[in-house]
Amino acid sequence: MLDFTFYNPTKILFGKGRIAAIAQEIPTDRRILITYGGGSIKRNGVYDQVVAALAGRTTFEFAGIEPNPTYETLMEAVRVAREKNVDFLLAVGGGSVIDGTKFIAAATPFEGEPWDILAKRARIQRALPLGAVLTLPATGSEMNSGAVVTRRASQDKLAFMHPLVYPRFSVLDPSTTFTLPPRQIGNGVVDAYTHIMEQYLTYPVNSPIQDRFAEGLLSTLIEEGPKALATPDDYDVRANIMWCTTLALNGLIGAGVPGDWATHMIGHEITALHGLDHAQTLAIVLPSVMAAKRDNKRAKLLQYAARVWDLTDGTEDGRIDAAIAKTRDFFERMGVKTYLRDYGVSADAIPALLAQLKRHKLTRLGEHQDIDPAVSRVILERCLAP
Repeated sequence: MLDFTFYNPTKILFGKGRIAAIAQEIPTDRRILITYGGGSIKRNGVYDQVVAALAGRTTFEFAGIEPNPTYETLMEAVRVAREKNVDFLLAVGGGSVIDGTKFIAAATPFEGEPWDILAKRARIQRALPLGAVLTLPATGSEMNSGAVVTRRASQDKLAFMHPLVYPRFSVLDPSTTFTLPPRQIGNGVVDAYTHIMEQYLTYPVNSPIQDRFAEGLLSTLIEEGPKALATPDDYDVRANIMWCTTLALNGLIGAGVPGDWATHMIGHEITALHGLDHAQTLAIVLPSVMAAKRDNKRAKLLQYAARVWDLTDGTEDGRIDAAIAKTRDFFERMGVKTYLRDYGVSADAIPALLAQLKRHKLTRLGEHQDIDPAVSRVILERCLAP
C-alpha cells in the first residue's frame, strides 16, 4: 500500500426529512446565498423545505447554475455574493451546483483574476464556508474538495481542489431523488462507477481493504442501478445508490492506491467541444481505455473480471474481453450509450480533441503517465464505433 494522508471534514446528514437539520448547521447570524440550477427544486418540494429550515435567516438566491457549470455564470454569482456581503453558501442540487458553489466560495474573497484558480492553480488563501443539499447522486462533490468548471468563451473544462472548499455538511435525503428522470439516474450511476474504476483499475499495491471496498461499491451499483430505473420510488434502492455515489469519491477508496483518471481527462475535452453529458463521455471512453491499456492493467482486469463479474473460466484474454464487454453492456442497460457515433461525433473530431489535450498539457495520462497523444488517439479511435 502506498503512503497517504486522509482528511475529510464533511458532516453527512443522511435520511428522509434531514433538510430541516440545516438550521442547526448554519450559525443564525450568517448571510446565506442559496445556489441552485434550473428550478427543479421548486417542483419537487426541496426548495420549500430549505426555505422552511432557514426561516428568519438572511438569505439570498442565485439560480441558473448549469450542468457542467460555466465560469461566466458563476462569476455572476460571485458578484452577487460580494454585493450582498454573503458569508455562507448553500448549494441545493446535484454535483454541478455543488461544484459551481465551491468555485464561488473560493472566488468571492479571491484577490486577482478568479480564472487563475483553475488555469494557473493560483493559491487559495480564503474561501466562504458552504453546505450542500444533494438532489442528484453522481459526482461525490458533496463530500470532497474538488470541482470542475467550464469556460464557454475558450472551451476549457478545468478542475481544482482545495481543503477549504470541502462542504461543512451535506444533506443526503434519498426521497429527493424520486422525481429524477431516467437519464439523470443512468448518468449518476455511470459517473460513480467510473470514479471507482479510476481508483481501482490500475495495478496491484497490496491494498486488499481498498480493493474489496471498491469491488463492493461496483457490485452495489450493478445490482441497484437497474432497480432504480425500474422502481423509481423505492427508497432503499435510492438510499443505496446515494450513499454509494458519495463513497465513490470521498477519498477513502483512493487512499494508498494509484489513480488513473485518463478517462476523465479525455472525457472533459469531449464535453468541452461537443457538449455531451459528463457521464456520457465516461461511458464512451472507459471501455476504450480498458482495452487500449489491457497489458498494463492485466492483473487488476483479471481481478475485476473474477470478483465483480464472476468470470473465472476460459483464457485470461477471454476473461478480460468479457469483463470489458460486460462493463459496456452495464452502461447501455443504464441508458447511457457508449460510442461517439451514438452522439453524432465522427472521426473528424479526433484531431481537435487531441489538440485540446495538448493545449491543456494532458500528454502524460494514466497511472503510469504513459498515455501520450499517440495512445490517446488510439483510445479515441476505439471510441468511434464497434
